[in-house]
Amino acid sequence: MSHLFLDPRLDTVVAQFGELPPIQKSENLYTEILSSIVSQQLSVKAANTIWKRFISLFPNSIVEPQLVLLISDDKIREQGISRPKISYIKGISEAVINGSLLVDSLHTMTDQEVIDELTKLKGIGKWSAEMILIFSLGRSDIFSLGDLGLRNAVAKLYGVDRDDLVEIQKISERWAPNRSLASRYLWKSLDNAPK
Repeated sequence: MSHLFLDPRLDTVVAQFGELPPIQKSENLYTEILSSIVSQQLSVKAANTIWKRFISLFPNSIVEPQLVLLISDDKIREQGISRPKISYIKGISEAVINGSLLVDSLHTMTDQEVIDELTKLKGIGKWSAEMILIFSLGRSDIFSLGDLGLRNAVAKLYGVDRDDLVEIQKISERWAPNRSLASRYLWKSLDNAPK
């Protein structure tokens, strides 16, 4: 974390919020991936509500790929999940079952390999893969240029245009190898951290 303190502007945010709790690596990457699909383009609160409804469809709230495929699209739709997201969820479940997605192997891949592997799946873009890297795999040096919240926070703090990706990328490089933690502070400054 000492790298962050070399940046006076980010240091003001760090001082404001103090030490953040550590990220707990996921015990179940499959459900984390599905959760990331559900949360796309939703507020944190809405995503959490819909996810709770979805997992309530499963015994003991344990989501298994085989069970996902047995639940009708209409039943899942009733939980507030859009038809395209249902298609993505079922496609990912099929990929786990048929072995084209080896979820446990993600732990040993590099950050770029994880992004490459996950973005092969329909419904998972680079942003979703980066959120999985930060919040599920606990990777320490991820900054998502595709995250509008992060770009807004950098724009506000550094007085740059939120669409100036080159400048924002340059600023983020100051925080390496702790860009994930810097991202969490930036989200905190907006009070809109993704889950």
